[in-house]
Formats: sequence, structure tokens, C-alpha cells
Amino acid sequence: MTAQPPRISFVSLGCPKALVDSERIITRLRAEGYELAREHAGSDVVIVNTCGFLDSAQAESLAAIGDALASNGRVIVTGCMGAEPEKITDRFPKVLAVTGPQQYESVMEAVHRAVPPRHDPFVDLVPPQGVKLTPRHYAYLKISEGCNNRCSFCIIPKLRGDLVSRPISDVLREAERLVAAGVKELLVISQDTSAYGVDLKYAESDWKGRRLPSRFVALARALGEFGVWVRLHYVYPYPHVDEVIPLMAEGKVLPYLDIPFQHASPDVLRRMKRPAAQEKTLERIARWREICPSLTIRSTFIVGFPGETDEDFEQLLDWLDAAALDRVGCFKYEPVEGAAANSLGDPVPDAIKEQRWHRLMQRQQAVSARRMKRKVGTRQEVIIDEIGPSVARGRSKANAPDIDGSVYVASRRPLKIGEIATVRIERAEAYDLHGTVVGF
Repeated sequence: MTAQPPRISFVSLGCPKALVDSERIITRLRAEGYELAREHAGSDVVIVNTCGFLDSAQAESLAAIGDALASNGRVIVTGCMGAEPEKITDRFPKVLAVTGPQQYESVMEAVHRAVPPRHDPFVDLVPPQGVKLTPRHYAYLKISEGCNNRCSFCIIPKLRGDLVSRPISDVLREAERLVAAGVKELLVISQDTSAYGVDLKYAESDWKGRRLPSRFVALARALGEFGVWVRLHYVYPYPHVDEVIPLMAEGKVLPYLDIPFQHASPDVLRRMKRPAAQEKTLERIARWREICPSLTIRSTFIVGFPGETDEDFEQLLDWLDAAALDRVGCFKYEPVEGAAANSLGDPVPDAIKEQRWHRLMQRQQAVSARRMKRKVGTRQEVIIDEIGPSVARGRSKANAPDIDGSVYVASRRPLKIGEIATVRIERAEAYDLHGTVVGF
């Protein structure tokens, strides 16, 4: 009788960049014959990939560790919180090991100590693209680790280090494997996507008989040659970002930019120490839309940053009206241990943060509703994410998974997950669209 393979229960918390780390660890585990379990109880060990970006995220991570210890007792911790291990070991001294983000070898060493592998090369087959935690039709493509920026509210460089870009040929090889495996949408992620390659001095590498520089626009152009949707996330608005807009107009990459503007007041942006913060952003947005009228812009903002005045906030609201962004997320400022912003003083009371958050979201909802209404009567390509009894749920080129709205689709024939259908839009809400399939 063959011994059962060792079983690993896995918890992945945090952003898509952490999800990619989880995928890489799980791929290694499966390659070595470990089996993934859905429940902590009965597993040989539990791995918790933590998030440490905000105090609330750290609290969620600590709660997950505590739950794993209570349910199983044998826990390995990795991820961003692992960069400050004492925060974990002081609370949970019985964890088996603590490793930092991207420390895949250390995680595997800890797993080997806890439960040695029993590898069967005839059974344990891992697909060339690795194990993915996303649906089969889309995947996150991480192009770099870390960040060179020193935004005063952020501790990511402290947790993940300075920018380390992957050579362009490595990124393109991974993209090729993903597309060959059936992925129809590549979501390009990093901490600062438009800074890609600066640490490599934009070094060239060989790809399909060509020498390509490790540059943001060169990468976007090369990814556009795979014939799948390419969506760009976490793009800081450096001047060279203007060069990618024509690629969107030509249909090479999706007409979608995820730009974390964070605020509009020059005084607040200065205290935030935001890179690429400039007063001509509205003019650039207008120029981008002239070049690519179908461009969708999503962004995130922080209200209640230390020293934010009523005037600063009103300036932000006016800017939002003028910018008419398609998608907006908003966070109430939350101090994070170790962040430079903690020493700024002049904190905004929680009640005012709450009030400003509601006002901003209400204002933006009206903007979003107007922009969504303009799509009624148009035809949109929609990638199907979920099938229901009578209506399918999918996303247009203007919708990223998990963070944006959806398109609800009626069809005379059954749709398949991952299929891209042409949909006539018949009704719009503030964040979602409704329509009927008119082509496949």
C-alpha cells in the first residue's frame, strides 16, 4: 500500500503580488509531491502567507495564524509580516518558522523540516506554467519585486526591499507558458510597474532572435504580441507612460490604466512624498483620452492623511469631477508602524475621515454612473468569469477582476468560462453593466 502524500493547508492573504508568491510556493510544493488540503485539521502543516501593509492587515494575518495554530498546531509563516518576525513570534512563539516575502527557499526548507517530501515522479506532475490560484483564463504576471519610492505612508520597501526587476526575456517566457496553457488575460503587476527595468539600467536580453530592453513600454509592446488581453496595474504616471497610450489605441494592450494618484492637493502629495506628482495631470489625462477615447482609468485615493485640511479635501473633490475617472477606490488613512507619516503630526479625527470618505465615494459614484451610462447601446467584448442559471457574469476590457464592476450577460446559447463574447449593453448601473450576447 502506497503511503499517503504529506498534506499542506495554505492561507494566502494580501494583494495580487502576494498571491503570485503563494502560487510559486504551491508550485514547488506540488512538484515535490505535497498535496494541498482545504482544511487545517488533518493537514501535516499549515502555511500562512501574511500581509503587513496596514495595521488592519497585520491584525488579519495574526488572526489567521492563531486560527491555524488552534486548528492544527504546526504552522509556518511567510510573507510581508515575516520581515518583522518578532511581531509574530512574540504573539505566537510556537510557530515552526517565520520567513520574509519572496523567500521561497526558506519556506521549502521549513516545510522539509516539518514534513519531509515523498515524491513520486510518475504521479506528481506540475504543469509548465506552474500552479495558479486564479481561474484558468487569467493570471497575474509579476514583473518585479520591491520598490524604490519612499512614500511617507508606506512600509513596502521596508518589507520587500528596493526594486528588483526581472529580465524582459524571463517575463516573456512566463507569459508564453501562461498563454500556451489557455490564459486569455495577463494582469501585469509589481509595486511600481512603470519603473520596470530602472534597476537593470534597462539591460537588453534575447527574445525570439531579438534584443529587447527591459523597459516598461518595450515590455508592454512585446506582451501585446501574444494576442491576449494585457492589463497594466500599479502604473505611476511618470512621463514615459504617455508612450504606452498609442499601444492601447492600436489594440495591442487593453485601454486600461491603474494609476494610484492617492490625492490631488499639492500640499498633501508633498507630505506623502509621492513620485511623479505633478500639477499637469488633468491635461495629461485629457491628452490620453484624445489618443485613446476608450481608455479606462482606475485609481485609489487616501482621505484623512495627516494635515489634510478642508481646503485640501475640497481640492480633491474638484479634481475628481474634472478628471472623471472611471473607477475609484478610497481608503481612510491608517497609521502603520514604521511609516514616516507617523511623525508628521496634525492627525485628522476619525469622524472627519469617515465623513470625507462618504463624501468622496458619493461624489465619485455620480461620476462613475455618468460614464457607465455612455456605454448603453455600445458593443463590448466580455470575458466570462462565472456561469449562472440564466445570466453569466463577466468583465469588459474596462474591468479588472476583484476590484472593478461586472458585466451581467444574457445569452441564447450556453456560455463557457473564459470565453470572450460580444455583448450589446442594454442597461447601466453605477458600477455594473447588463447586456445580451450578439456575437462570439
